[in-house]
Amino acid sequence: MRFAMTASDRFISIFDTLVESGWTPVKLFTDVVDGRAHTNKAVLERAAKHGIDVQLSPMTTADLQMLGAAGCETLIVGSYAHRIPAWEKYLRYAVNFHPSPLPFERGPNPALRAILNRWSHWAITCHKLTQHWDAGDILDHEPFPLTDNECRESLDLKLQMAGKSLTKRIAADLPLLWQTATPQAAGTYSPDGTSTERKLDFTQDIADILCRVRAFGLLETIATVNDVNFFVRRAIGWQQSHDYAPGKLILLSDQHMLISARDGFIGILEWSLVDPDANTGRIGR
Repeated sequence: MRFAMTASDRFISIFDTLVESGWTPVKLFTDVVDGRAHTNKAVLERAAKHGIDVQLSPMTTADLQMLGAAGCETLIVGSYAHRIPAWEKYLRYAVNFHPSPLPFERGPNPALRAILNRWSHWAITCHKLTQHWDAGDILDHEPFPLTDNECRESLDLKLQMAGKSLTKRIAADLPLLWQTATPQAAGTYSPDGTSTERKLDFTQDIADILCRVRAFGLLETIATVNDVNFFVRRAIGWQQSHDYAPGKLILLSDQHMLISARDGFIGILEWSLVDPDANTGRIGR
């Protein structure tokens, strides 16, 4: 099967599994990336290895026409911010790999909701590509359990592993799975994270604060102490009775901060100032 794919590095396991299954890549579509939430160095290296064209601009109808003329049969979509034009005149199949148990958590950032909403299980889903985001008939999905201390990075690795297993089945039986795909029922939508959601609230319970830190992971949350804003990359915490007001800086030791929360203490282990020029020394007071 000849295929084109949209991908960032988070979906490289799907690309590799298709090739390992005997499929032939024709073209790669990717985006200009920020180097934090998304990278594309690995997929660009794969494209160079296989000698296929790479396109950074949004896909157009003309691109689909050229794919069809080049003998491409299938478009595989993963991690792509642009709406794809109607493809049915030019290709036999087009599927999207969505990192959630559809029909739940459609949208751009389902993994964030998986952690913030404390799901006990998760999945990656393959569905038919339609003009409605993440709403096409489901071909198959690969479920897996989540732990109580899941973080953005652990979930991402689990999704990549689950994607490999799911892709093997899609590669082996795409025509049959396409014919037997099931319509999606009513579900939920998962918007991207907001600046408000990124903010740590020390009036919350320890468990809720640490859950938020894990959900954003290396993308970092934001905390405010003594009117100074800083990014939080890693934190610990424990429940303990105390008489401090929430959000008070208790200790600053070896660049580790201890901050009071509603039901205990949060230790900020890795942090950086949001605006270094705003450092007035007040954090240490």
